[in-house]
Amino acid sequence: MQDLISIRDLDKKEIELYLKEASRMEKMLSSGQLSLLKGCIVANMFFEPSTRTNMSFQAAAKRLGAKVLTFHHSTSSTAKGETFADTVRMMDGYADALVIRHSMEGAARFAADLASNPVINAGDGGNQHPTQTLIDLYTILKLKGKIEGLNVTLLGDLKHARTMRSLLYGLSMFGAEVTLCSPEQLKIDPEIISEVKEKFGAKPTQTSKIDLAKCDVLYVCRIQKERFSDPYEAERMQKEFRVDLELLSNAPKNLAVLHPLPKIDEIPPELDSTQFAKYFEQAKNGVPVRMAVLYRCIRG
Repeated sequence: MQDLISIRDLDKKEIELYLKEASRMEKMLSSGQLSLLKGCIVANMFFEPSTRTNMSFQAAAKRLGAKVLTFHHSTSSTAKGETFADTVRMMDGYADALVIRHSMEGAARFAADLASNPVINAGDGGNQHPTQTLIDLYTILKLKGKIEGLNVTLLGDLKHARTMRSLLYGLSMFGAEVTLCSPEQLKIDPEIISEVKEKFGAKPTQTSKIDLAKCDVLYVCRIQKERFSDPYEAERMQKEFRVDLELLSNAPKNLAVLHPLPKIDEIPPELDSTQFAKYFEQAKNGVPVRMAVLYRCIRG
């Protein structure tokens, strides 16, 4: 059994094993219900709202033949004041794996120190979201056949988006050429850039100007307006970093636009039916990837 807390805990070989396992799971899905985790119980402990991560983990567990315990924060004893530590210990006694999303950075690793069963980080504050990064890498690999040498632009609020932190690390590990495009005050943490430079020899480019002329993959996240004290400034930035048909009119025809979802105003609905939109396919890939994570974490 093993935990999955951060993409930083994995080396390239381990990530490749996850991606290979996800491909196997996707092929096996066509044959119907699987029983690789029959008799197991997976606890979904979501202390924050979630649609895709929560539902895809439930679908992944059930596809593997496991049963799911759904933890509702608002109706649990945590609403009465029970500590997070006590809740983790309790659920650890009921399930074979704990899938945890929490607003506090480090919550998943803290839970892993307490639990005897595997803990899978489904997002801890603005810190890490390792299964989303595995989905992103898997999707890019399926669409493009490789990751090394691809021109990938990460666009939006790079300061607060946990998906972007994990993804920059993963892309750098696999040798992609990354452009970080954001408003000046929403740049990614410089410590993360220093880390990928030192570990992987990566040379990410930072800019506030969108240029898709040579872009293979455009990964978009929303401008988090709730972080701004001035709503007019947030609105201005949201308009500047909006990906619409006009922006994509001169983009390469094989450009893939990805998004961790939910998308709000940064991508208009009319883009959904174009050849660029790959974010719904990306979301669908969440099931086989999270099947691979559950299987490897529980069975080893």
